[in-house]
Amino acid sequence: MMKFFKIKKFHDEEDGAVTVDWVVLTAAVVGLGAAAMALIRTQTAGLSGKIAAYLDKAPVTESFTGEEITAGEAAGYKPQ
Repeated sequence: MMKFFKIKKFHDEEDGAVTVDWVVLTAAVVGLGAAAMALIRTQTAGLSGKIAAYLDKAPVTESFTGEEITAGEAAGYKPQ
């Protein structure tokens, strides 16, 4: 009869159940994050390659003559 009371006491306690719920919930969030990263990684690598190729071809101006500022103002850009 004493063994039955120990099992009932163990069954009625809820402290461990909350911990298990949080562990399962956290594992699910981490798993979804890892899956999202796996899907995004390939697209990010391709996009960063395109950006690098564009920047390699971009002209670099070492000095400004002021024409760039007036051209920007003509296009509607107002410097602050």
